[in-house]
Amino acid sequence: MSERTGVLLRVVMFLVFGYISLRVLAMVLYPIFGLLIASIGGAFAGAAIANALAVRIYERAHLADIGLHWSAASARNLLFGIAGGAGAVAVVVLPALAFGFAYFDKTEGQGTGAGSILFLALVLVFGAVGEEMLFRGYGFQIMVPAFGEAATILPMGVLFASVHAGNPDVTGLALFNTFAWGVLLGWALLRSRDLWFPIGIHYGWNIALPLLGVNVSGFTMKLTDYSLRWRVSDWWSGGEYGLEGGLLCTLVLIVVIAFLHKAPVREQRLLLVEGRSRSQPVSSS
Repeated sequence: MSERTGVLLRVVMFLVFGYISLRVLAMVLYPIFGLLIASIGGAFAGAAIANALAVRIYERAHLADIGLHWSAASARNLLFGIAGGAGAVAVVVLPALAFGFAYFDKTEGQGTGAGSILFLALVLVFGAVGEEMLFRGYGFQIMVPAFGEAATILPMGVLFASVHAGNPDVTGLALFNTFAWGVLLGWALLRSRDLWFPIGIHYGWNIALPLLGVNVSGFTMKLTDYSLRWRVSDWWSGGEYGLEGGLLCTLVLIVVIAFLHKAPVREQRLLLVEGRSRSQPVSSS
């Protein structure tokens, strides 16, 4: 069996672990908490189980070895990621507000308390971590040395977009933007050599949207009692799907590319990508 065939088999098994875990957990959570929590909770738990099993069975390593070791560099990369993700939202929304292309509309009776805000913010943390473990975790990382960066990033970007195909109000443009985000998050992992940088970007984007009253990938998450309304067409704004479904998101990806190129992240050691000896440490401070 060739090395590449062996890698593909391990990736398939990793995805099988993840799919089964996600489906079972989502089925348990859905009747109790509804679609949003079932989707996010199932994805997080499924991704953690799949990564833990695969990295232990095939690499004799630990879950943290997929880029989750914590250090001063990890904290720095996470914070830069959050700033970059939230900043990308601000680059779109703030000029739109300033020039009158969008405005805030108070939603009567829909205000949320501090407890609800903290709960949703925590839910979004689990969502970002779960999706990054699933799409930039074990399967992604073992493919890089075997197939190369481009041949890993592009198909994983397609897979990332495909799992959003069933989201409410999804469109073809939304799926293209999600694919592009998947590509950029894959690049972010390769820049920092940890999962904290892409987790930060993912979370920064996802938390900034509801804070500004914008839907996230088709889901409405009330963090304030205001919603952002647009005076431009859905093609630009994304409509009910949220910013990710519009051309404004497509354009802001150029800003994200520049950010990824210039962000002063600290490169760490990623066991599965670099193929280092298991006896060596896999994180740096």
